[in-house]
Amino acid sequence: MTRSLGLDVGDKRIGVALSDPQGLLASPFTIISRRDETADIKAITDIVSQHQVEQIIVGLPRSMDGSLGQQAEKVKTFIQSLCRHTDVPVKFRDERLTTVSAKRLMRAVRTKKAKGKAQDDAIAAALILQGYLDETHEARL
Repeated sequence: MTRSLGLDVGDKRIGVALSDPQGLLASPFTIISRRDETADIKAITDIVSQHQVEQIIVGLPRSMDGSLGQQAEKVKTFIQSLCRHTDVPVKFRDERLTTVSAKRLMRAVRTKKAKGKAQDDAIAAALILQGYLDETHEARL
């Protein structure tokens, strides 16, 4: 089976999700507070090696019309740098509305607001990854 890592790359934080070893269920894993590209990439590659990740799924923030805006270009540039530091295959996934969905989900279950936006990023990464896992699992059936 394939363990996957999901990333929701933002300017201030990177939400990280990790699948179970069977590649069926995604869970929020951690949030990486952005410092500089080298430190951010090292944090990701450390997770990849520690958890034997076999693929990385990255949310690509498309505009509602499907076009790539400024934020999507920033994500692609960062992921190009990441790819120079790992041999693990990277796939992009349309992330339109995942952060909105994560915020709604957290509002429904949140009892403390302390983790707020940062927790939303990890949940958004889990939603991105779970969507991918569901699609690929259905394709295998």
